[in-house]
Amino acid sequence: MVKVGIIGGSGLDNPGILENFKEIDVNTNYGKPSDKLITGNIGNVEVVILPRHGKDHSIPPSQVNFRANIQALKDQGVDYILATTACGSLKEEIGRGDFVIVDQFIDFTKHRKITFFDDFSKGIKHCAMAEPFNQKLRKLLIETSKSLGFKTHEKGTVITIEGPRFSTKAESNMFRIWGADVINMSVAPEAALANEMEIPYAAIAMATDFDSWLETEEPVTWEEISRVMKDNAERVKKLLIEIIKKLDDSLDLRKYIRTVPNWSKEGVMFRDITTLLNNPKAFEHAVNEFAKRYKEKGITKVVGIESRGFIFGAAIAKELNVGFVPVRKPGKLPYETISEEYELEYGKDKVEMHKDAIKEGDKVLVVDDLVATAGTMLAACNLVKKLNGKIIECAYVIDLPDLRGKEKLENAGFKTFNLIEFKGD
Repeated sequence: MVKVGIIGGSGLDNPGILENFKEIDVNTNYGKPSDKLITGNIGNVEVVILPRHGKDHSIPPSQVNFRANIQALKDQGVDYILATTACGSLKEEIGRGDFVIVDQFIDFTKHRKITFFDDFSKGIKHCAMAEPFNQKLRKLLIETSKSLGFKTHEKGTVITIEGPRFSTKAESNMFRIWGADVINMSVAPEAALANEMEIPYAAIAMATDFDSWLETEEPVTWEEISRVMKDNAERVKKLLIEIIKKLDDSLDLRKYIRTVPNWSKEGVMFRDITTLLNNPKAFEHAVNEFAKRYKEKGITKVVGIESRGFIFGAAIAKELNVGFVPVRKPGKLPYETISEEYELEYGKDKVEMHKDAIKEGDKVLVVDDLVATAGTMLAACNLVKKLNGKIIECAYVIDLPDLRGKEKLENAGFKTFNLIEFKGD
């Protein structure tokens, strides 16, 4: 079952939107979150609501314990975070009540704890932040918001200021020059911390005012923000409910992959898939995603590469009701084999397959858990070709695009498919 965290307020902390709701009081290594968590269900989806400023809005933006909030949702096992935020418009075309599905942020806060990685004693950690808002969630938000007839801007840069004061006219105009589209006091630290925790995060920004730059409008006031948010709270809730229903069959597998720095050698960020295998929900989802892709492809054999390719390959073969073929290192298979040599960083290695495992004309899916430089996958594909099998695709859970393995496979004429990728490795 998918679990979704909602961070917001302005009516969204009303447990009436949830079935079987209850409040739970939690603590974290970073202290207490802004308020009790409200848990319950929307359809088949588990939901955890966290009011960013507390249910009585007693916590000013500069005093929100963002680390505790994100850690609390992480501890609850949420698969996604959807955030709502009031914002000031820095563009005339973004009017009051418009939704902006932001895709970038500028962090102009000055005094907040904005990272979980403030101690390198157990290894250096730098989080990539080029695309801070999850593209899958953003696409769903855009499509759903438009289908509901809401005026929606498909992208925008939000600048987050310290607060609680509003901008001067000079600041407001400077932010416009910088390329910001909307302004608020919360999203940038929240998004950054969610990314560090590898929780997919997206924000719905509702324009409530024009900050201080537009001469034909009165400067922003809290009373005006509250009025616009109150008038539009039902639209925000409706959008969130529809999105959550669509997430029922969706899951981001990245959060189930453990990253182990400097293993098996210095400088390597090892992607440990055993944590995914240890989670029945995540493992089932991964296998089902492969099975859905290939059930109409006429696959007759699934080839799995030693050793974690065995786990996924055998499970996929069972779902497709076809045979499974292991590719192993030399000396591990008992019957007559064929072999293929491939290059390592220092030296060479070899893989083998039983010579009767593939029949001429078999439609073959080659499976592994991860592709880095693709040496083993290419060797396995060549074994299939030696036995006159037809390779339909090379499938794997994780792609490391910086190592160009996928590119090598495609340059060799093989189609590829992966569920997730980790850049910067």
